[in-house]
Amino acid sequence: MIDHFALSQAFDLLFSSFSPWLWVIPGLLIGLIFGSIPGLQISMAMAIFLPVTFGMDFLQAMLFLTSIFTGGAYGGGVTAILMNIPGSSSSIATAFDGYPMARQGKHNEALGLGLAASVVGAFVGYILLLFLIDPLAAFVLKIGPMEMVVVVLWGLTLIATLNTTSMPKGLLAGMFGLMLSQIGMSTTGVMRTTVGNPYLLDGIPVVPAMIGIFAASELLRLRGSNFLVEDKAQRDISMRRILLGGAQIFRHPGVLIRGSLIGALIGAIPGVGSSVANLVSYGEARRSSRHPEQFGKGAPEGVIAAESANSSSEGGSMTALLALGIPGGAATAVLLAAFSFHNIVGGPSFIRNQTDVVYSIIIGNLGQVVLLAIVGLLMLRVLGLVVRVPLPYLVPSVLALCAWGGYGITGTVAGPLTVAVFAGLGWLMRRNGYPVAATVIGLLLGRMMEGEVVRTLQISGRHPMAYLLERPIALVLFVIMVLVLVGVPVLKAWRRRRAAAA
Repeated sequence: MIDHFALSQAFDLLFSSFSPWLWVIPGLLIGLIFGSIPGLQISMAMAIFLPVTFGMDFLQAMLFLTSIFTGGAYGGGVTAILMNIPGSSSSIATAFDGYPMARQGKHNEALGLGLAASVVGAFVGYILLLFLIDPLAAFVLKIGPMEMVVVVLWGLTLIATLNTTSMPKGLLAGMFGLMLSQIGMSTTGVMRTTVGNPYLLDGIPVVPAMIGIFAASELLRLRGSNFLVEDKAQRDISMRRILLGGAQIFRHPGVLIRGSLIGALIGAIPGVGSSVANLVSYGEARRSSRHPEQFGKGAPEGVIAAESANSSSEGGSMTALLALGIPGGAATAVLLAAFSFHNIVGGPSFIRNQTDVVYSIIIGNLGQVVLLAIVGLLMLRVLGLVVRVPLPYLVPSVLALCAWGGYGITGTVAGPLTVAVFAGLGWLMRRNGYPVAATVIGLLLGRMMEGEVVRTLQISGRHPMAYLLERPIALVLFVIMVLVLVGVPVLKAWRRRRAAAA
């Protein structure tokens, strides 16, 4: 499984001098800052700082760029917890329970939970990558559109559970998101419901829509309040409470390990990434919990599941890049550009001929995770001060930041307009008891689902069920999904009846 000689060479490359580590802490700080600002994607930060790597050697460049990746994965969760503003689409599920915890004055505990779950999740992801890079590469090659349909469908099932008080409202909100995802040019080249607007040719921009419906609508709802945390005694940033919050992950080891494994496996599938992993992990934590009614109201398990999967997907996404030379998403596409700058081509020959460098990258990422725990703790004292800013100052400044983030994504006025439209839409939905998260999930996954379904129909000759029986991985995933969706509720109902009878 591991080439021990190459592993010893990797340690020599990393620790014979301090130069490979010079840019790691700056990279983590860049990632934390970019990840926590709505609209500024991690891939954007990596692309901006890519020219800086021209003068570096290959290993130093990879550690710098991957440290931005590592820091950004957690940075998006900070604003999701404190202000209900996911810094990226991979932090959507973090806001479901992180923000209610912050509103209850448990922001210190929620930040600690998120940081600890991110660190453990990323560590598990890279450990799996270290031991299983060859088998995982073979597994990724067998992933086709049918397998991706099942995975995305699994993420979409979360819609039905997001509004426990009224499931019809949750389903309606999710269906509305799915309908919105069909605006623009289809996978087959058909133009749909653009009403003659050129800005809608590529569909509704997901990130500005997410910023508007999550962040701006919540800020509009809070305009009558004075602070994010009303109780003055609860507004302090306590390092002790952050550490105690981080220690809570050990009370839920099953949620932590399951989330990390889900993130690593889904992250390895090119084109799916941490957004789906984040949602699937949260959905499975909620379905398997003994107290699912607590989710969405500040359940620590929700934060652990979301953040562990979000961060462990990093290691998974590196699998396709290192083993196959295929970028799994925007961030790994930037890493692939760094490969080309240094005249290196990823793939089987890279692993075979430069195993020591591959191991160096993986072990260097494990070191980054340890440093993230330290840098993250120090930064939380600064980032957490947002709960002490009066809302009359915070709301307009963050709304302006949201509009700027929308413009940064699209480069046109369509970005700020999308933020504004979805802010009003989100405010109306919250006022009438519809879960905005269900709409975002439908919008985020609907487009992806459509493309994979079309490709599956084309490959199967319009006989998808017969094709499913020919795809053992897809069939196993489908059976597991059905067992989880049907079997877990039936088992819990049986346990309740048995307890009532006893």
